[in-house]
Amino acid sequence: MTDALPGLEPGTDSALALPPRRAAGYEIEDELRAAGAVHIAGVDEVGRGAWAGPAVVCAAVTAFGPPPELPGRGERTVRLTDSKLLGPAQREAFAAVLPDWLTCHAYGEAGPEEIDEVGMTEALRRAACRALEALPLRPDMVLLDGAHDFLGRPWRVRCEVKADQRSVSVAAASVLAKVHRDRLMAEIGEEYPAYGFAANAGYPSPVHQQALAEMGPTPHHRLSWSYLDDLPQWRHLRKHRDPLAGSGQMTLL
Repeated sequence: MTDALPGLEPGTDSALALPPRRAAGYEIEDELRAAGAVHIAGVDEVGRGAWAGPAVVCAAVTAFGPPPELPGRGERTVRLTDSKLLGPAQREAFAAVLPDWLTCHAYGEAGPEEIDEVGMTEALRRAACRALEALPLRPDMVLLDGAHDFLGRPWRVRCEVKADQRSVSVAAASVLAKVHRDRLMAEIGEEYPAYGFAANAGYPSPVHQQALAEMGPTPHHRLSWSYLDDLPQWRHLRKHRDPLAGSGQMTLL
């Protein structure tokens, strides 16, 4: 997954604050190719735990060439890996070269209203399907980071824990999804500067929480999230899905 590391504010760019990097390779893709897969799409998401903004999924297909690298300090080379293990400048640098290196990639999104309506699992499934369907070729295998297949049929799915550190395809999707969403949140932040979206990407930083308490949620906030229960002035805006009413049904309590 591509959400922020615990204790590390999204957007932090300190090499000292980041754990040792594990460079992604073709370990998993090679297994899938040996089993007959030809076009393998690495898929990763970002924004699952944010209070505001969309969930974004990227699907990335590689040509199995050597992945791009960045010059680091001294003789050290920065290699492609999970976006959480890279600083913002490194993510931006990779995002600049990955589109030309990849065979193809595409994004899918699920906005706050859709997340409120159907829940995060279904919203992620829809966003992932949109990303996969937007690819110019149909992958015959989808590689997901994590242990849970939130995608399901008709896609053939392989789930792998820490795939964003082990798989070049998923690492590329991780970086591109993170950079894409951060840019979206920075644009939203221009309209709502008090919430600090450019720095916190919609996650609950102190600046974000203070703005919520004083001014309430924006149209970009997820209103089914429990943070509203802790804001007495805005608690009445909380949306609740009715599990007995079928998918998409909500009540405003």
